[in-house]
Amino acid sequence: MLRLVLVDDHEMVLHGLTAMLAHFDDDVVVVGTATSLAEARRAIDLVVPDIVLSDVRLGRDSGLDLVRELAQTHPTIKVVMLTVYDDEHYLFQALRVGARGYVLKRVDAAELVGHLRRVADGEIAIDAALAGRVAMSAARISSGEFWPGANHGLTQRESEVLALLVAGHSNRGIASTLVITEDTVKTHIRSLYRKLDLQDRGGAIAFALREGLFR
Repeated sequence: MLRLVLVDDHEMVLHGLTAMLAHFDDDVVVVGTATSLAEARRAIDLVVPDIVLSDVRLGRDSGLDLVRELAQTHPTIKVVMLTVYDDEHYLFQALRVGARGYVLKRVDAAELVGHLRRVADGEIAIDAALAGRVAMSAARISSGEFWPGANHGLTQRESEVLALLVAGHSNRGIASTLVITEDTVKTHIRSLYRKLDLQDRGGAIAFALREGLFR
C-alpha cells in the first residue's frame, strides 16, 4: 500500500481527493494533507510518505520549490504534480527539478492510482492529454525552436524579461517596454532566478551570455 501526503491550497480539493482515493484503500492510503509549503514540510517530516501529490501552485508558494527541497531532505520520497495547468512548459520545469509525474486534475480515480503505482515502480507518469504534445515540444526545443531559454524552463514572458535585463534595462524600463507593472516585472525576475538557480541580476546576465540565449 502506498502512503500519500496530499498538498493543495484548497481544502475542498484535499477533501475530494481523500474521498476519491478511499475507494482504492487496497492500493493507497492518505496519511497527511497540507495547504501550504510550511504545512507540507511538517506533514512530510512527521509521516515520511512514499509519494507526495502536490499542486504546482500553492497560493504564494510553489510546488516546484517543494520538489527541490525534498530532493535534498527526503530523496526517497517521490513527488507527483496534480494540477490544472495543461502546459508542457510547467511539466518540463517539474521534471527538471525532480518530479516523478505530472497529472491533470481532470484525471479519474482509477487513472490516478495507476499513475501512482507506476511512479512507485520507478517510472515517470505523464498525463495522457499531455504526452503527445510533450514529445512534439521536446523535439522543437531540441532543434532550437520556441523562444530563447525555453529549454531551461523559461516562459516566453520570462525570456523577454531576461533579454531586457541583458540589454541593461531597469525594472521600470522593462515594465514600460512590455507594458506591465514593475511588480509584475519583479515577479518574473524572481521566477527566472528560481528556475535557473540564480541569485541576482549579474548572475542572470552572465547565464544568458554563457548559454548564448540572445544573439
